[in-house]
Amino acid sequence: MPMDKSVIKFSHCDKDIFCFFVPEQCPECGVSFSGRRLEEAPISVPNPFSNGHKAPCAFLVAPTEENILREFDGGSDLHTGITDTKGVVYNYTKTGVRRDHQGWERCISIPLVQPDMYNLINQWDQYLEKFSSAQMWDPLWQSFNEENHNCYSYTLMFINCVLATQSKRALSKDEFTQTFVLPRVKRASKYSMLCREISQNHFYIVDSPKRNSQEGQSDEEEDHKNNL
Repeated sequence: MPMDKSVIKFSHCDKDIFCFFVPEQCPECGVSFSGRRLEEAPISVPNPFSNGHKAPCAFLVAPTEENILREFDGGSDLHTGITDTKGVVYNYTKTGVRRDHQGWERCISIPLVQPDMYNLINQWDQYLEKFSSAQMWDPLWQSFNEENHNCYSYTLMFINCVLATQSKRALSKDEFTQTFVLPRVKRASKYSMLCREISQNHFYIVDSPKRNSQEGQSDEEEDHKNNL
């Protein structure tokens, strides 16, 4: 499935039309676009995915290896990791902490440091290696647990350790999830859905929000008249 093709959106006949390229005629009403201007210029839908190995000092989210299609479908289990300054992905599994040099080429990436945080960047790899070598991530010492000792526990605990070195408060699991992770996962899931729909049907067509708001306004005006 061409997941990494650029998705574009254009509006016509009160519809928002998503596709990989602007067609010669409107798939909804059949009007030819030859020599005509669209109501609005097509816009590119931002691709939420990136190559995790090219995102140093970042928190990564990707579908688990058990997800054969490696898709963000909104229902499959996800796996998390932390990159070092060279793009090696440290991630906690049932066999302990892995250091992946490949396999995270299409994931959600959340940068954890600003480019000008030189002191932290210089110590990042040392922090990450020391943290990952701790006894609590050794499966002979403490077993992986799907609920409370998993890849997410590992990544969030490391983030909070880094925050502590910066004299910043720790983030709770709910706070980190709701603020940083969930919005990006939803965006990725929606983008994946768009790609699947376009691959199967060439287009994905929905009512334009403008039309809905205009209809809602008309209804309100009609109600107002009826109440007079």
